[in-house]
Amino acid sequence: MDADVIVVGAGLAGLVAAHELTRRGRRVAVVDQENAANLGGQAYWSFGGLFLVDTPEQRRLGVKDSFELAWNDWQGSAGFDRLEDEDSWAVRWARAYVDFAAGEKRSWITGQGIRLTPVVGWAERGDLRADGHGNSVPRFHIAWGTGTGVVAPFVRSAHRAAAAGLLTFHHRHRVDELVLRDGTVTGVRGTVLAQDDAPRGVASSREPAGEFELGAQAVVVTTGGIGGDHDLVRRYWPQRMGTAPKNMITGVPAYVDGRMLDISAAAGVRLVNRDRMWHYTEGVQNWDPVWPGHAIRVLPGPSSMWFDALGRRLPDPCLPGYDTLGTLKHLRTTEDIAGYDHSWFVLTQKIIEKEFALSGSEQNPDLTSGDRRAVLRERVFGSGAPGPVEAFKRHGADFVVAASLEELVTKMNGLTDEPLLDAAALRAQIEARDLQTVNPFSKDAQVQGIRNARRYLGDRLSRTAAPHRILDPAAGPLIGVKLHVLTRKTLGGIQTDLDSRALGPDGSPVAGLYAAGEVAGFGGGGVHGYNALEGTFLGGCLFSGRVAGRAAATAVA
Repeated sequence: MDADVIVVGAGLAGLVAAHELTRRGRRVAVVDQENAANLGGQAYWSFGGLFLVDTPEQRRLGVKDSFELAWNDWQGSAGFDRLEDEDSWAVRWARAYVDFAAGEKRSWITGQGIRLTPVVGWAERGDLRADGHGNSVPRFHIAWGTGTGVVAPFVRSAHRAAAAGLLTFHHRHRVDELVLRDGTVTGVRGTVLAQDDAPRGVASSREPAGEFELGAQAVVVTTGGIGGDHDLVRRYWPQRMGTAPKNMITGVPAYVDGRMLDISAAAGVRLVNRDRMWHYTEGVQNWDPVWPGHAIRVLPGPSSMWFDALGRRLPDPCLPGYDTLGTLKHLRTTEDIAGYDHSWFVLTQKIIEKEFALSGSEQNPDLTSGDRRAVLRERVFGSGAPGPVEAFKRHGADFVVAASLEELVTKMNGLTDEPLLDAAALRAQIEARDLQTVNPFSKDAQVQGIRNARRYLGDRLSRTAAPHRILDPAAGPLIGVKLHVLTRKTLGGIQTDLDSRALGPDGSPVAGLYAAGEVAGFGGGGVHGYNALEGTFLGGCLFSGRVAGRAAATAVA
């Protein structure tokens, strides 16, 4: 045996599993196809949001939350409908995860050194039904350091374990096969890739330089999803979501390739819920990409007006920050717009200053650096948009700015192959909406949502602009943002039991094999069901990686 346990994948779930193993004295081999610069994987680049329930941060802001409310929200969002089959373990994982988020999670992450910012975000506000999709209250807790702050404690743990002789890194080792002996997984076999010193996130060489085989008592697969491979995304694109866009942009590095899913299936693992995935409709091209094709998601507040490619305001609940997949479904299944791969935000300078955030650790230098004064200066007391947002407005290929609506529409039409937008039609819709801002009450659902958001202190301070007319010159200039579908997360994957043991087609565990993180649908083969509540991807890696590490440590004792 080369180790007690082999962990395939050096992303967040893999590092958490390794942490749990080595702190129990187990010898671990971490195998990853990328170089040492990529420790932490996609989580490193994230905004660092964590789903937590009934926390001191919420209570200080006047938010009343509970396990019961969160579990009701989760079930309404997940819509589990394969309970006798593909969802049989997923629903149990979901219940366990919400219990973790409402209980031990906060103390556990703070015990690892992760600290939370004081303002809790309100992501995925939902489909406007109490029993439907969405967060009833703000639960999006942002870590100081963003994704880098979440990853850092587990990177440090891995380095300490390596120094102590308990962990060995095998970088640039691509697993091509799980080794089976008498029905038990006993190791991995694959290709040693040529040395490549590419910076973190940049696509690396796949030139082979040799072969390898490693043996262990157990293997934990933590290799992520399929978001970096658009062909795979299209292959499993769900029919209920219409047609996949001809052109998508990518929110993950190229190494998020989904290879280990089919490799695991070849070893007798059951893959479930492959038609469930999570892609954003608010993607923009990155004017300063870290890697080729690197795109960014806009994290919008509730005030921007959203129009389809033909210039029609999107219907409820297709509102900014409300229902990600509901909006995607509308854009991809409405017959006369499904042939177009974009939509539009129209907003004001006043809105972009208060409400626009950009997903990504590198897009939030104040939070990533932990500079509290900079956060207050930029996000609470600042007179303009945060620096990275202003840079996108000035340099981004999808941003246009104008003093008048007619000029704005001309520039927006300049970003498409043909002029699809009519200024008069847009003006009529915007003016109708603007009339709804005169009173503190309204029949317009979006205006109602803005006022509802501002009743929450966190939104009023730093996330939601005061209601105003879009066409008010004092709030200008006007801004148009062309939005693309941004590939991101896989919601299905390897079916696992509550000990993270990978299951075969007959429902029995595949001996010696565990799975965690996105490759396992963040647990059970689909803990989110059809919809995510946000802050649940990093949290899913933490929770399932912890479970897998602890279970494997016990099994090889």
